[in-house]
Amino acid sequence: MAKKTINNDDLLASIIKGIEEVKGNDINILDLRDIDTSVCDYFVICNGNSNTQVNAIVNSIQKTVSKELKDKPWHVEGTDNAEWVLMDYVNVVVHVFQTQIREYYNIESLWGDAKITAIANKY
Repeated sequence: MAKKTINNDDLLASIIKGIEEVKGNDINILDLRDIDTSVCDYFVICNGNSNTQVNAIVNSIQKTVSKELKDKPWHVEGTDNAEWVLMDYVNVVVHVFQTQIREYYNIESLWGDAKITAIANKY
């Protein structure tokens, strides 16, 4: 049985909705499609203020994507300490950071050639 292909725009919208449901902060979408060495099409980066909020964001994303698109991440890592959780949806990789960890690693600067779209908070 062939796996249903999920539209990147639909997946991004569901991920953003999941982040906003639990008030994730500083949401950026990095479009990596024009970068030859990229491992996926998009990065979604956001942060929470504590390990509890980071895990709440991760759970909200999984719940929203599962409900709306009947999809689940291929791999999730980092939930044990919840300082930096990576969610791999193959074409879209989500990075959920605690604020100070995001500032330290500053992965947006590592992908300086990417087109970055900042999502304004709705709250």
